[in-house]
Amino acid sequence: MVLHVKGRVLAGPEDVRDELWAVDGRITYERPPGEALTLTGWALPGLVDAHCHVGLDQHGPVPDEVSEKQALTDREAGTLLIRDAGSPSDTRWIDDREDLPKIIRAGRHIARTRRYIRNYAHEIEPGDLVAYIAREARRGDGWVKLVGDWIDREVGDLTPCWPRGEVEAAIAEAHRLGARVTAHCFAEDSLRDLVEAGIDCIEHATGLTEDTIPLFAERGVAIVPTLVNIATFPHMADGGEAKFPQWAGHMRQLHARRYDTVRSAYDAGVPVFVGTDAGGSLAHGLVAAEVAELVKAGIPALDALSATTWGPAPGWAAPPWRRAPPPTWCSTTRTPERTSGSSRRPAVWCCAGGWWADLNWPLG
Repeated sequence: MVLHVKGRVLAGPEDVRDELWAVDGRITYERPPGEALTLTGWALPGLVDAHCHVGLDQHGPVPDEVSEKQALTDREAGTLLIRDAGSPSDTRWIDDREDLPKIIRAGRHIARTRRYIRNYAHEIEPGDLVAYIAREARRGDGWVKLVGDWIDREVGDLTPCWPRGEVEAAIAEAHRLGARVTAHCFAEDSLRDLVEAGIDCIEHATGLTEDTIPLFAERGVAIVPTLVNIATFPHMADGGEAKFPQWAGHMRQLHARRYDTVRSAYDAGVPVFVGTDAGGSLAHGLVAAEVAELVKAGIPALDALSATTWGPAPGWAAPPWRRAPPPTWCSTTRTPERTSGSSRRPAVWCCAGGWWADLNWPLG
């Protein structure tokens, strides 16, 4: 059946149309022949979660049925394109499911030995970094994920995980293979080396300062703040304070300035994208909550919405040598700029193979 959406169709930040049709999972602005089911409301491109972990929970890899539930939860929140920022699970079977979000994978995390969450990453030493970067570049969909910093138990605080020379060689190898590189970074000290080594993106980026923000802007290095995850820093600090008081204090400082950090980066022209860090200890389906957090940080609502719709999709949808996913859309009966709470859900999702409706919403 053809779906007809009329009302306010947000085809772009400055491109608002009156109606669209979904025919066999494809969007058209020209009326097709035959009857259609009509939905009145707002429509916008399917949301992009640029930092999500399908196939992962707090203990490590999960069975396929759990991965499916995670993907469905994201879809029901409006997320139709995911950049999976590191997962130990093989989720290639999802590519054959037209009703699930499209996933752009970064392979498995690459971390230093005993410097990351157990069962998540390849835990290696610097001499093996180039080889593992090449391995995950071939395994993923054009991205590789490093753990750039983590707590050093001997120091008692966050420290960089990799020497500068090894990072430069590893990023160069990833680029030679056509992959881009992103890194988990909470603290300040690893950022300059990673950016000057040629990294493409930084996850969390809570350690940005007035010294490194201009460097990010100059090099065009994007950040994915994951503010819904940064909100957990005080709880994390409380849990580790007895053993690592310096680390706990550092985490609270990073949390306290999180909004100022993101707004300063945005004001300087650093590309900012929406990512939830779902998976691990965080629930899936939080993309609207992350958009709301960007607005709290001072990013204008339209730009915060763009950071999960028109902004990331063209460049991040797929590496240049792969076919990009077909257009995907979601529709709601509420104004998108006012549906920033985590409970807001679209009524209809339009994916490659057709469209799916939430039967709790009135259609027609």
